[in-house]
Parts: sequence; structure tokens; C-alpha cells
Amino acid sequence: MASKLSDPLAEFDGTTVAVTGGGGLIGSRIAVQLRTAGARVIVVGKLDAYPSEVYSDLFGIDTRHPDTVVGDVSDRALMRHVIGQSDYVIHAAAMADVAACTREPREALRNNIYGTQVLLDEVARSGRIKRLCFTSSASVYGNGRPTDPGVPAQFNEDDAPSPLSVYGNTKLWGEHQVKITMQSAKVSYSVVRYFSVYGEPQTVKQGSHSWVVAWLALRASVGLPLELNGGGYQVRDFVHVDDIAAGTIRALNAPAAHGQVLNIGTGRPTTIRSVADRVLMHYPDAELVERPMPPGDPMGGYADVDRMRRALKWCPQITVEEGVDRYVKWIKERPEATPEWMRQPAGASSFRAV
Repeated sequence: MASKLSDPLAEFDGTTVAVTGGGGLIGSRIAVQLRTAGARVIVVGKLDAYPSEVYSDLFGIDTRHPDTVVGDVSDRALMRHVIGQSDYVIHAAAMADVAACTREPREALRNNIYGTQVLLDEVARSGRIKRLCFTSSASVYGNGRPTDPGVPAQFNEDDAPSPLSVYGNTKLWGEHQVKITMQSAKVSYSVVRYFSVYGEPQTVKQGSHSWVVAWLALRASVGLPLELNGGGYQVRDFVHVDDIAAGTIRALNAPAAHGQVLNIGTGRPTTIRSVADRVLMHYPDAELVERPMPPGDPMGGYADVDRMRRALKWCPQITVEEGVDRYVKWIKERPEATPEWMRQPAGASSFRAV
């Protein structure tokens, strides 16, 4: 076994880590990596965001396993039971679909604010948690600082936040509340702000605006046109889900991450159009269609990753070109990953690149 000095994940061997939202795309990848490091992982989630077969067949969630807890983080008794067995907590449970939060703001508040407060109360009460890591989002930045025309925005953790969505607003509240509650309880904490997550085994939800790589690749795979809002010149910082998971786990025990807010990104600006071009390399017969820019669609930006590199002594390993190629290979091998509704005429509806 590697020593803790040579392997920062060795510290988790023999520990118990609670991962709320552990049934989702990101949470499930975090759980896999933690188990590989020797941790017992208690997965908590409602498992209601996708059809059941997505959780079992794509995300590898076994609801019969005793450490898979199907439940709501707003259930105080449940959270007390889970936290009482845990050494570390990663809080990734949230109503994470930007479009759904906009349609149902009260439900977003119940999940992302009330549920978070219940969890924080129980972590503070337990007196046994070594560190809580709260998963936030680059959506807290909004459009960021003004830049010259054509120059993509770079988001730094010290920039004044200015969320443009209900989802971003709830995440910003969570960041502040984690700091207030954990400092009062003298519990170590860290906050990670995710940029644009993509990668296998990601699939798409009907009515969602998110997940550009999956939308473009899946549409091409069933012969639908690749729609580029505003020509696809919006910029994103695409981070593979395996790197997102790795960065989150490091933020859970890196000494320099204590009390820090950290971007988890590549530091590389990538246009949505360039992702479409990469998809077209695999589906040369696919059609590109330019659409008007929807109102409020952010031009986006990319992460300043200096603080992340210093605190975690780590950086993402998967380039967007490699990641897109991996995703296309995966959907070709797993045709069941393409939702049936996408194969129907209604599946041709447009999306917003968030």
C-alpha cells in the first residue's frame, strides 16, 4: 500500500465517507474513486432525477447494498444516522438542473437550502466529522468581470459573485452557510466550484439545458442536427467527471484546502462550437444549425486554477479532445445510454448550452 506521503488518497483507507447526491453522475464517480482508495462510502440520494435503469445500468448504483441510502437530505433523522457513522462528508446533493430550478424555484429552495441546512446542523452536532466538502458551481460568478469584446472571462475565487439563476443563487447561499456553520462548530470545511462537467456515463434529461458534450454527441448519434445557439461561440471550461471527482476528493483532505473556496476547472477556455467540431469528426454526416442566442444565455468563461493547483497539488488530467472522444466511444458501445425520447420527433427540440 502506498504511504500517505506518496498517495494523498491513502488517508481514506479504512474511513467512512458520506456522499450526499452519491447516486448522481458526479457523486457516483466520487464513490467509485473513494472505494478504490479503501474507504467505506455511504451513498445518500433520492434517486428520482432519472429513470431507475440509468442509476443501475449507467451509474452502477446498487439500491440493495446496505450503504446505498435512498432518502432525502432534509430528513433530519436519516442525516443524523448517516453522519453518526461517518468520518468525512461530501455534500453534493442538490436540485442541480439549472432549467428545473428556474421552473420550480420553491423546490430548488427546499432541496438546496433547507436540505443543506439540515445536513450542516447534523455535521455540527456530531462532533466527529474531520472535514465537510461542499460542492458548488461556477454559476455563482454569473458573467464575471467585464472583459474586452471577444476576450473570454476568467473567473477567480476572489471575484464578487453575481449569480444569474436560481440554481447559482442557492449554491452561493450554501457556500456562505457552510462557512458560518462549520466555523462556529469548529469543523474543517472546503468548497469546490465546478465548471462544465461532462463525460461518461453522463446522459441527458428531457427539458434540461445543461451538458453540452452529451447533448451534441447524443444528437449526432441519432441523426439529429447539432444546434448552436448564437453560433456556438460561448466559452466554457469543460472538466471531465473523473477529474471533477478526483479534485473533490483531494479537497476533502488536502491541508491547504481547509477553509478554502476552490475552482475545479482546467483553466482552458473552449468554445461550444469547437466541441461540436470535435463531435463532427466522429459523425461527419451530422448537420450544424445556428440558432439565435436565447435571452440570458451567458457567454461564459473559464477557471483561474492557480489556487486549486497550490492547495491540492493537482490538476485535471483529461483534455477536452480526449474526453469528447472517450464519450463518443462510450455511447457507441452503450446505445442504451441514448434516451428513447431523444429518438422521437420531440427529441429534436433545442437546448441551451449551460
